[in-house]
Order: sequence, then C-alpha cells, then structure tokens
Amino acid sequence: MEGFQFIDIIILAMVAGFIVLRLRSVLGRRTGHDPQAAPKPGAFDRAKESNTTGGDNVLSLPGFRRGRESTDIEAQYQGTSLETGLVQIKIADPSFSATRFLEGAAKAFEIIVAAFAKHDTDTLKPLLSPDVFSRFAAAIQDREERGETMETELVVLKPPKLESAEMHGSRALLDVRFQSEQVNVVKDRDGKVIEGSKDHVDSVTDVWTFARDASTSDPNWVLISTRSVD
Repeated sequence: MEGFQFIDIIILAMVAGFIVLRLRSVLGRRTGHDPQAAPKPGAFDRAKESNTTGGDNVLSLPGFRRGRESTDIEAQYQGTSLETGLVQIKIADPSFSATRFLEGAAKAFEIIVAAFAKHDTDTLKPLLSPDVFSRFAAAIQDREERGETMETELVVLKPPKLESAEMHGSRALLDVRFQSEQVNVVKDRDGKVIEGSKDHVDSVTDVWTFARDASTSDPNWVLISTRSVD
C-alpha cells in the first residue's frame, strides 16, 4: 500500500510540473529588462498636454482649445481684412462669435443712447470704460446744470458692421459702425425746444470701439471709444 501511495505522489508531481511548464510557455516571464506595459489609449496624449503647462516656459491662453473649432470664423469674414483679427480673438476665446457679438452690440447701442438721453448714469456705468463714462457723465451734468432735457428716438438702426478686429495682448478690440436714423430734441428748463425738432430725422453714423479682456471669465464687453463719422 505504501508503495502504491509513493507512485501516486510521483505521478501527481509530474502532472503538476507539466502544467507549470505549459503556463510559462504561454504567458511568458517578466524580467527586469522587459519593456513596460503600453499605456491605455489617450493616456500619452493627456501626459503630453499636461507637460505643456509645466516648467518649459510654455503658456496656454485661458480658454484655448486645440482643433479647428478654435479658429473657425463666419464665412463672410474669411479672406477679408478682418479675418486675422477675428481668428486671433477666436483662439483666445473659442466661444466668441462675431454674429452674436454684433447682435449684442446693437442692443448695447440702443441702451446707451437711451440712457444718455435720460441722464441714467446707473445704466451707463457698467457698459462704459471709466474714461468714456466720465465724459458721458460730464455732459449729463452740464445739461442738468443748465436745466436742459434731451429726448432721443431711434427711428431706424441698421445692422451694425465690424470695422476692425484685433488683439492687444489679452485684450480683444472691435470697432463697430452704427448707422441710424434719430430724432434728437433738447429743451430748456421751461420746456422750450432749443435744439433739434420732432419733425426732423438725423442720419447718424458712429464708430464705437468695444473691448474685453479674454484672459478673464467675464464675458462682458465695454465701450472704450466713440467717434462720429460725417
């Protein structure tokens, strides 16, 4: 009986050894010279992107995204003198759209013109740069000191047009041409018309410059300059 048990042990050991050899031939063995396992898909790309913000003097513009979506601008501006500036703004702020900007600029024009006529400095202040606001506020104060009032009616406001687009550092600058038909009347303290007429419509062309710091999360543009075009 002991002899048979000894033979059984030998047979089991041979079978176990055979199984081990088969596993090693299929799976292989890792040594200190084996190459490291390949990274998961996308891991290398993420590592490269993280290195671009390290100590290699590589700076990324806030909001910058890779790919064509960061430089695509509306077709009507492609191949024009505005293209370079709009592309630069788009790179700094991928969410920028010239079409949406002009829609907002038209609304801002209406609000600013109405607020100026009504002496509404609270509405004007957040829409204007400090320099422009001080000039508007001074004109309003002079009018109030003389006891004068102003009435303005925007009869027609044509779709505004971009005149220029550029980046100064992180600051985006856009010149916009506004063409409008207005009725402007100034009255003295007694209500007598001293300037303009309710029956006369003025054709007015203005070029306003709007600015925004693309390095911040603040999406608001402010008016930094105005000029009339004869």
